[in-house]
Amino acid sequence: MGVAAAGAAFSGALSAGATGQRPVAGLLAPAYEAARLMRQRRRVLLGADRPLWRGGGGTLLVAAVLMVGVVPLGNWTLADLGVGVVWVNAVDVLVWAAAWMLGWGANSAHALVGAHRYLAQALSYELPLMFALVAPAVAAGSLRVGDIVAAQSQLWFVVWMPASFALFCACVLAFSLWGPFSTGSGPDLAGGVLAELSGVDRLLVLAGRWALLAAGSAVAVALFLGGGAGPLLPAWAWSLLKTLLVMAALVVLARRLPLLRPDRLAEVGWLVGLPVALAQLLVVSLVVLGRS
Repeated sequence: MGVAAAGAAFSGALSAGATGQRPVAGLLAPAYEAARLMRQRRRVLLGADRPLWRGGGGTLLVAAVLMVGVVPLGNWTLADLGVGVVWVNAVDVLVWAAAWMLGWGANSAHALVGAHRYLAQALSYELPLMFALVAPAVAAGSLRVGDIVAAQSQLWFVVWMPASFALFCACVLAFSLWGPFSTGSGPDLAGGVLAELSGVDRLLVLAGRWALLAAGSAVAVALFLGGGAGPLLPAWAWSLLKTLLVMAALVVLARRLPLLRPDRLAEVGWLVGLPVALAQLLVVSLVVLGRS
């Protein structure tokens, strides 16, 4: 959550700078917004399924914790699963359920359309994401994230898997519901899945999106950037530093890219992203075969 808070503060500084204010003033903007939302009264809607609606916001946070649980922080891992890569992919699907719960449970047209937009874009990026995750696993010969980090002791995977790394970073923005993949909460839908949320409910969803962005950045560091490998500093410090840098890059990228309509995203995902992911996986497989 500290990395997520740092990312939110960085985004606040960028927003302040873009409006001519001092960037330092924007660093505390997320904290002020969180305090305001904690004091704000929860909105009550007629006919809303409250457990489903409010559970969706909490599910985003739970998904972020589950995802980062298999990522090594130095020599320590919360859950060193033998199928860690599959676990990351499965948790990503949990975000689909959370988005649908937010939309359906609110009993609101805007929220429902927003939820279906998220589901539509998820169908577009899921296969490229899956193959982007498979490439480092094939290279390391293991689905355990710790083994993938160890396999990069001589050369980080990002050097010879740039396409998989770029696709995975784009998918991190997608399953975090940020940047060009935030049409489900866009202004043309009056906020979509966020339209009816207020108070703590809205805070949970916003915190969940930042937490997912931080968790995805941590996974990218472990799978492609050598994990905690680096000189002088301890391994956990390198993991943390790299995660912050990847997250900062994603925040800048999300602010510069335009929104992608779900139908356009399907074209990009299936006609560009998927072939590129498969081509990268083929190259990795041939290299592994050549070594053996």
